Amino acid sequence: MTGAMNEARITPVGDAAQRVSFREAFLVWLKIGFLSFGGPAGQIALMHRILVDEKKWIGEARFLHALNYCMVLPGPEAQQLATYVGWMLHRTAGGLAAGILFVVPGAIVILALSAIYAGFQKVPLVEALFFGIKAAVLAVVIEALLRISRRALKNAWMYAIAAAAFVGIFFLDIPFPIIVVAAGIIGYLGGRWRPERFTVVKPHGAAGADAPRAAELAHDARAPVSAASTVATILIWLAVWLAPVAAVWAALGWSNPFTEIGKFFSTMAVVTFGGAYAVLAYVAQEAVATYGWLSPGEMLDGLGLAETTPGPLILVLEYVGFLAGFRHPLGLNPYFAGTLGAALTVWVTFVPSFLFIFAGAPYVERTRGLQGFSAALSGITAAVVGVVLNLTVWFALNVVFAKVETLRWHGLRLYLPELASIEWASLVLAAAALVAMLRFKVGMLLTLAAAAALGAIYHLALR
Repeated sequence: MTGAMNEARITPVGDAAQRVSFREAFLVWLKIGFLSFGGPAGQIALMHRILVDEKKWIGEARFLHALNYCMVLPGPEAQQLATYVGWMLHRTAGGLAAGILFVVPGAIVILALSAIYAGFQKVPLVEALFFGIKAAVLAVVIEALLRISRRALKNAWMYAIAAAAFVGIFFLDIPFPIIVVAAGIIGYLGGRWRPERFTVVKPHGAAGADAPRAAELAHDARAPVSAASTVATILIWLAVWLAPVAAVWAALGWSNPFTEIGKFFSTMAVVTFGGAYAVLAYVAQEAVATYGWLSPGEMLDGLGLAETTPGPLILVLEYVGFLAGFRHPLGLNPYFAGTLGAALTVWVTFVPSFLFIFAGAPYVERTRGLQGFSAALSGITAAVVGVVLNLTVWFALNVVFAKVETLRWHGLRLYLPELASIEWASLVLAAAALVAMLRFKVGMLLTLAAAAALGAIYHLALR
């Protein structure tokens, strides 16, 4: 273990073996943490460019192998991929360094922005800037929906699962975890009946020209592991994960905002299949409607903050946790309470990823290429499209209309916007942002900045 912490011997794409020091890897993970803009797709592309193309620490097929495993786990797949590669290089110490450094820079920025937002959101300039950002975020979510749809919906079966998921969560208010489990079961059964319709994971060895080399690396990384050591790993990380929640519960009781933060986001950590956009719909609706931690517009503001900072997009949950603590301080200084809420949210959101990687990585080769595993994933991936469509419609209603009423009718949940409350400026800004991103391929950060500026001009000068 000590030797693994100091250096790792891996076989890159070339013929010569290369020794990667822990210090060198640490600096690379720190660099990735500060440059990881652009959501999961951009972050994975960044790691591919640095780890595969530039450093040649890992082969193409080996990289895809690790990515496929992380894609089927709940939680932030980009952070899990970094943790997995860090573990492969330097075992537990490397995985911790990679996973923590991937999150910490963005978490610090989000904490600072959340504090500024909580204290100064009613300042005219801040309010004006976020007026435009909300509209651009809607365009970002629509673009994500189109991107995910193209990848996931390959046939009528997948469209049907996506449609059912949308109806289930949008109109019937079925909890997100139930939709994920049901979609996985449908995919698994469908894979046994019509396997050609329910396969999304390529079989082992199909990932690229360096597959033989990747297989060798996978064998090296999969050191012999006993069931006892796996159980010990799971128990240790369960304790690390849930200890703060248990401490808050013991100190404050079951029904208080901080315990609710721990319970809610711990649950989200194990059901967030399909990436940040999939779970944000459920989180937004629960945080707004059930807990009353923030308003729909404030949720959009938080997503805008997360889109423009480094780190996983799911760091928007830290912003939600901060506002929850800030507005329910239980006698504490509101900023201190907000910081506690944010820290607890980050802890229970990201610590489970270490459990999944450290316990599962030694066995990952045994899951690759299994038809039932792949088919279940295909069902979940299709359902994610329906869930993201739900997020898109919910955001659109709250961006374009100032007043949206929620009605319950014979078991259905209906969102009824007040037509007279339409925000024409928001609609125009959102449409312009969407055209800029889809037609002219303008980058997300530039689009958000331009929308913020235009929204501020309109809000301050014309309203």
